[in-house]
Amino acid sequence: MGRADNARAAAEDSLEDYAFRYVPRSFRRWSAGSIGVTALGSIAFLADFSIGASGGIEHGTHNAVLGILFASITIFLVGLPIAYYAARYNLDLDLIARGSGFGYYGSSITTVIFAVFTCIFFALEGAIMAQGLHIAVAIPLPVGYLISTVVVIPIVIYGMRALERLQFWTTPLWLALALLPLLWVIVSDPAAVSAFVTFPGESDGEVSFQAIVATAALCFALTPQLAEQIDVIRAMPPRTPLNRRAWWGSLLFAGPGWVIFSGIKQVIGVFLAVYLITRVDPQLGQRAAEPVRQFIALYESIMPEWLAIGLALVLVVVAQVKINVTNAYSGSLAWSNVYTRLTKTYPGRSVFIFFNLAIALALMWMDVFSLISFVLSLYANVVMAWLVTIAADIAINKHLLHLSPLFPEFRRGMLRDWNPVGLVSVGLASLLSLAAFAGAFGEAVRPLSVLIAIGVAVVTTPLMAVLTRGRYYLRRQTDGIASPILDVDGNPSGERLRCHVTGYTFERPDMLASAERGTYGETQYVSSLALTLDDSDRYLLPAEPASRQNESPGRTAEQAERQKGRGG
Repeated sequence: MGRADNARAAAEDSLEDYAFRYVPRSFRRWSAGSIGVTALGSIAFLADFSIGASGGIEHGTHNAVLGILFASITIFLVGLPIAYYAARYNLDLDLIARGSGFGYYGSSITTVIFAVFTCIFFALEGAIMAQGLHIAVAIPLPVGYLISTVVVIPIVIYGMRALERLQFWTTPLWLALALLPLLWVIVSDPAAVSAFVTFPGESDGEVSFQAIVATAALCFALTPQLAEQIDVIRAMPPRTPLNRRAWWGSLLFAGPGWVIFSGIKQVIGVFLAVYLITRVDPQLGQRAAEPVRQFIALYESIMPEWLAIGLALVLVVVAQVKINVTNAYSGSLAWSNVYTRLTKTYPGRSVFIFFNLAIALALMWMDVFSLISFVLSLYANVVMAWLVTIAADIAINKHLLHLSPLFPEFRRGMLRDWNPVGLVSVGLASLLSLAAFAGAFGEAVRPLSVLIAIGVAVVTTPLMAVLTRGRYYLRRQTDGIASPILDVDGNPSGERLRCHVTGYTFERPDMLASAERGTYGETQYVSSLALTLDDSDRYLLPAEPASRQNESPGRTAEQAERQKGRGG
């Protein structure tokens, strides 16, 4: 298949679902409220309950709750600038990372980090579903792992459209099954609440900074869930004076606000674990962190055992399908993005659905769930180094230092291939935090490793931008197209231009002027999709001097928008 044919195949939106592209207005037909509901539907995962329970069992209620609160506030602050850029400019996290310190190829590293997250969490959630099937209908765990993997395939293949319908119709059922029995126990059994408040865990129960941070480290491993939220909220409609409140509400609750609901679920997980240990079976130990056991115990307190097991199984299956459809969808986007960019070929997103699921299934068969605390604590160091670097580039380098272009550039030909700002920050923060996690700086520092990742990333990101004077962000300051990239409301323009390589029309933010002139010397346009799949560089405009490195087309437009009082 020729490159142009390959690009035309990738342009089939129903299959490709904008795996490595800006999401155009023509695709974004949902309301802000509908997008918000869809995004929040993906946080029905039960690993939250297990993570909170693990922290509570080990460190006690007070340390666990404080750790969850600390992590939730931090994740919200880190996620806010990233989610805003995703919703405002309709880009996924990889496209944002390209222009936020990593470069066109450099962001592939961060995309792999996220893709691994989708595999790990698919495996954890799939293992929970397999546990439910094993307890309820005696299906062997290895078979249950296979069932939990295969069941999501039909929905994931159809992408965002099917995802929106699934989340909309199943969210009320999940809420009813999860919350009603919990409320009943809280109201009918005050002693369970008292036991929860005073539970010391495996320690002495005294509040300890190290215990708080150790609990928070487990929670920080969930931070890449922000990227899955972004895979949905990138489809937000343009923000206008008419939908401003709904737009902001959906962004805040479905973007960084997902962690509010996640934190509540983690605290509930602590409560459920304490309930099992103090009111059901004191010998359960760490098994009290298994969500299946938690909900069966809840249901058994108000109904017969057979019905309790049946309803718990329904809850588990609904929750796991909801989140693992999102895990598989986002993972396929991430793997597809990296592969296409590096190889200049597009085999189709569906190929990477099966690739992602195969890795997740292998992790389940390796019993990754039994190592949940270690795996998540280890992974949290790299995760926070990555996401804090992007957030710091947006908040500090773009908006305070003005060394990074305000418009999140993502197009090949406009960006440098590699940017040391993000790469050095992530590399140094990951290296130091992992060394601390391994005990290289002493046992007293080991629980604080994730704070090292956060602190080093916050300091190194602006420091590298200052040292490099922002020279490695842009290859060009202009894309050769006269019309503005943003409309009068500051949204990406909906103007359509024809790509001379593929023959398709694409919206203005996806286009650049081509280095190849037309028959009569006229300017031709080329899509970022065609450039992604082209290995000849024949359509790329030459690089420009770096004297005005931080002046991108979007910067001027956004400054004008703010002067008119429409910004923010």
